[in-house]
Amino acid sequence: MSPSVAMTVDGKPAYGTGTRPVIDPATGEVFAEVPDCDRDTLDEAVAASTRAFPSWSADLDARRAALLSASQVLKDNLAELQSLLTAEQGKPLADAKIEVLGSARWLKTFANLALPRRVIQDDERALVELLRRPVGPTAAITAWNFPLTLMCWKIGPALLAGCTVTVKPSPYTPLTTLRFGELLREVLPPGVLNVISGGAELGAWLTAHDGIRKISFTGSTPTGKRVLSGSADDLKRVTLELGGNDAAIVLDDVDLDDVGDDLFWGAFGNCGQICAAVKRVYAPRSRYDAVVEALASRAREVVVGPGAEDGVKIGPLNNAAQRDKVAELVSEAVAAGARAAAGGGRLDRPGFFFAPTVLADARAGMRIVDEEQFGPALPVIAYDDVEDAIAAANGTDYGLGGSVWSADLDHAEAIARRLEAGTCWVNTHTMLAPLQPFGGLKWSGLGVENGVWGVDAFTDVQVIHRPPR
Repeated sequence: MSPSVAMTVDGKPAYGTGTRPVIDPATGEVFAEVPDCDRDTLDEAVAASTRAFPSWSADLDARRAALLSASQVLKDNLAELQSLLTAEQGKPLADAKIEVLGSARWLKTFANLALPRRVIQDDERALVELLRRPVGPTAAITAWNFPLTLMCWKIGPALLAGCTVTVKPSPYTPLTTLRFGELLREVLPPGVLNVISGGAELGAWLTAHDGIRKISFTGSTPTGKRVLSGSADDLKRVTLELGGNDAAIVLDDVDLDDVGDDLFWGAFGNCGQICAAVKRVYAPRSRYDAVVEALASRAREVVVGPGAEDGVKIGPLNNAAQRDKVAELVSEAVAAGARAAAGGGRLDRPGFFFAPTVLADARAGMRIVDEEQFGPALPVIAYDDVEDAIAAANGTDYGLGGSVWSADLDHAEAIARRLEAGTCWVNTHTMLAPLQPFGGLKWSGLGVENGVWGVDAFTDVQVIHRPPR
């Protein structure tokens, strides 16, 4: 099978040596091939990025115009891109549409983002100004749960800041990213955006490449640690958006009719494959059965199937390894005393499907509570004192997000402020926006993405000190 799409290097098609298969998670079968980037092609991409950097970084107006054009490219090619995204990732077409249009929104927001002058001192003694200088050629390494979104989260601020970028998507979901790279050849000067594809070996080469000055990585915590280690010798700038084990604390005054849908989809959106999804629910013992049933009833009723079929709300897990991990965690929990109030196992059909699962009688010490499951299986843990729930929520190496659910918004906010997490929500979860910084504490990452903070992450500080005007 010949490659379905090409890589983009220096504004031209590139194919490397050999190909890699892409599997449709709804069938478990190979349906496309993509190029496998070799070291020579990687060197060409980084060299092109280096050549393009001086002129690209010198013209802010041109960068803004290019980002607006890139945003429009996504809208103009919506049907093609959403179909590709569903085919390789598994999510329902409606969700793929949201991802494509959301990515366009992100790029447009960064195209129009104000970058104010930052004057530290302006008096009779001196004029001191803080400049943000683009770090140079940058690597963007993305994950398979939101391939297009994560690409745009990185290239939007990086390109606005004046960096050039080489993007490497996950080997599980390279197609949409590569196709977008092809489309952007008509929008961006050669070398400004290179898009390459390959496996873990390519990621290691890119991370260690001496022509790359900054790495922005989204993925698992273990891989993020390897990225950090691989970048250390060259003192590269690094942003890491890593795993989470987000806790949702439900208070005893909650109106489940009001928030039940939001709580459910905060955990099961994208088949649970969201780094900042609800991964654990802490429910008061007085309302425990009601919380379990509110979640379980929705899990039993939601339509699961191939993302391309009408009416499907939850698709398959993206890959066999992730499906097997979720199955193992659920099986271990049930063997240790948890009860599957809904779901509990794989679905008997082709592809990587797992029934939306709610686990009652879960407790600390079960791996599905202590670790990140990243799939459609949600443990519910009872608590007697909200202080115990807060301590349990914080008693983990992760700190990406968290939420509190209550009829008393002020009380919920007071508890949310005590959670050790980069973003804390009240009566919702996973709500993000282009101007809202996003990042994790502890093992959930280094630095933030989005907003002016995300742009700053692709810059170094330079201070200009001169005599007064």
